[in-house]
Amino acid sequence: MRFGLFGTGPWAHLAHAPALAAHPEAEFVGVWGRNPDKAAELAGEHSVRAYTDQDELIADVDAVAIALPPDVQAPLALRAARQGRHLLLDKPVAFTNEEAAEIVAAVTERGLASVVFFTRRLFPQIAEFVADAAATGGWTEARIDHLGSIFTDDNPFGASPWRKASGGLWDVGPHALALVLPVLGAVTEVAGMTGPRDMTHLLLRHASGTISNLTLSVDAPPAAEREDAQFAGEAGVRPVPDAPWSPTEALGLAIDQLIAAAAGGPPVELDVRFGAEVTAVLVAAQQAITSGRTVTIGNAR
Repeated sequence: MRFGLFGTGPWAHLAHAPALAAHPEAEFVGVWGRNPDKAAELAGEHSVRAYTDQDELIADVDAVAIALPPDVQAPLALRAARQGRHLLLDKPVAFTNEEAAEIVAAVTERGLASVVFFTRRLFPQIAEFVADAAATGGWTEARIDHLGSIFTDDNPFGASPWRKASGGLWDVGPHALALVLPVLGAVTEVAGMTGPRDMTHLLLRHASGTISNLTLSVDAPPAAEREDAQFAGEAGVRPVPDAPWSPTEALGLAIDQLIAAAAGGPPVELDVRFGAEVTAVLVAAQQAITSGRTVTIGNAR
């Protein structure tokens, strides 16, 4: 499968480009970026072409991999899908329900494959845990703490304007939702509150009646950084296992799934439909925080 990469930031350097270059069933065709000099630099590192025109790169490939902010990714993903290209997107797929729905419609109408890169959920240890927890059932609660500290001199993601503006809700919130939604089911109600240093607290009611509690931040005090997740219920308390941090390995697995699905293989769990479901919860959470009210999500599964 021929891939074009859109984006030249830290995530493109650390994950997307190395994974595409190393994958035995992927042909890394070229790179487009908003900064042509950075696109040329990244393309040169992997001996591929730097493109200055988005549509030219889309025309030369079978699939696009996008490592760009959500508001830039969404219209680009829609354009690529309407031209019949498979999608490997980053999370969140979009900032609005309308844009996410358009992408889903374009992919569905053309029978395209798609994967959204929820990094940790692709690790085999995490995927197996989630599948087992969903099959076990009987959960009464879930608690997810995902607190990072990216605005430090040694963290390349701290220079990201969209992360600074949108905070942990939109940056690490998708990772938390990728754990709870497959186990507890769709979210029907959201309540939220924020505190100092981007500390975001969400209470989610799921269609099963279960409540999940999410604490999110990308600006926590360094001493308070943590990433803990657990489910509790009739089966006891089960912590989500740790997994070695290897984003290129995770993206390689995402590429495996995309290629298999495009060839008529099994459907992808973490596809744009799931990505749109995550966006709907994030939009509702933002509304709940802003209004101080519980927000209901319609059409819940």
